[in-house]
Parts: sequence; C-alpha cells; structure tokens
Amino acid sequence: MPDTRETALRGDCAQCFGLCCVALPFAKSADFGVNKAAGDPCRNLQDDFRCGIHARLRPSGFQGCTVYDCFGAGQRVSQVTFGGVSWREAPETARQMYEVFPVVRQLHELLRYLTEALERPAARRIHGEVRAALARVEELASLPAAELEGLDVGPVRAEVNPLLLRTSELVRATAGGTPRSRRGADLIGKRLRGARLRGTDLRGALLIAADLTGADLTLADLIGADLRDADLSGATLTGALFLTQPQLNSARGDARTVLPEGYDRPAHWAA
Repeated sequence: MPDTRETALRGDCAQCFGLCCVALPFAKSADFGVNKAAGDPCRNLQDDFRCGIHARLRPSGFQGCTVYDCFGAGQRVSQVTFGGVSWREAPETARQMYEVFPVVRQLHELLRYLTEALERPAARRIHGEVRAALARVEELASLPAAELEGLDVGPVRAEVNPLLLRTSELVRATAGGTPRSRRGADLIGKRLRGARLRGTDLRGALLIAADLTGADLTLADLIGADLRDADLSGATLTGALFLTQPQLNSARGDARTVLPEGYDRPAHWAA
C-alpha cells in the first residue's frame, strides 16, 4: 500500500484492474448510458484497464462514473489482496475478486471516516478509541481474499458508528449556538439559499437539487448526505464533517464556493 493514509484512501486507477468498471452493475439512466451486469466489463474499459472516455464521461452519458470513489479499495484489492495478478491474467480469480472488492470498499470508507476523526482536535478525548477502531478495520481489510469474501461489514459499521457520532457531536459543539439536527431530513429541492446551517447535523439528509446558494455549512455533518444536483454556489463548507469528494462531484457549485482543505473543485462547476 502507499506510504501515506491520505494516498491509500484515494482511488488510484493506475494501480487498479478496473474493478469498479467490471465488478459493479449499473442500469441505463440519467447516470449511465447503458445497462451493465455485475462481472461484465464496461464497454469503455480498455486493455490497460483505463477508461476510453474518461475525459468526456459526462457528455457521453456516464455521469455516475464521475461521482464514484472506491476510497483506495481498487488498488488494495488489485495489488495487495491479489498480488498484482489481474482477472484477465488469472480468470479463475475473477469471481472472487469481484466479491471482495465491494467489501474492501466499505472497509476503506470506514477507514476514511475514522482517519478524519483523528484529525479533529475537538474530538481528542475519544482519539484512543478511534485509533483502536481504525486498527481493527485495517486488520480486517488486510485479510486474505477467502476471508474477505464472506465478511459481513454490518457489525463493523455498528462498532464504528458510535465513534463517528460522538466525533460529530464534539466538533459541531464548537460551531457556536445550539447544534441542530436535520438528520435524514427530506430536503429535496428545498430553497435553502443563504441558510445558516452552521454546525447542523445533516447526516443522511436528502438534499437532491436543493438550493444551497450562499448557505453556511461550516462544521456541518454531511456523512451520507445526498448532494446530487444541489447548488452549492457561493456556499461555505469550511470544516464540514465527513464530506467526500464524490459528494462534491455530484453537486453544482462555482468559484465562490468555499471548500474544506484538501478537496478538489470539480471540473464541471461554473467558473
């Protein structure tokens, strides 16, 4: 695995056997131009495991690909779990590789959240527990393919979730005022222009196509929030909790949108 945690938890397509393009299914929709069954290589996957239309995914009808991130699971499964031998070189490993990939992807997502929790000074009092949980999840992600194939990630999530919730509470308490909760709220298409959502719990909230222009989302918890087509133009997301790059990629924004440190401004956002 790469030396740094940040690198290890970001997809590196150059070190992957195109697993998201093969293992995962998708249906023809606004996000994908065609139907594809799990285990069938995408028609755009090249012999070198690169995408033949990567530079034009959105106009080609494959917007769904631009908002996906394996959190580094692809390169781990390809280069570590299966020792750098691809499903093309060893077809007999293909089925197992496709089964293992989604499991490791879930574990890497948990590693990504736990890593962020350790970077939050406000949650210092529980960092010992977070480190222990991170070590446990890392141990699971390092299991042999035969053990990963049948691993139930549900109990692992149940173990990690309380730590993420506690981290959220401790961090959002520093936002000032009384922390509010809109957890799981249906805010689809809502007009939230200029809304003060500072320190708000938006965990799992449905913000599809919501107007968040100029909204203050400083220190808001956005874990699992659906931001597809949400307008973040001019919004402030400084210190937003558990935000992922795919969430930003699924939204709209512009040059005025204030992003947390370490995130990329999506290429399709307005200048």
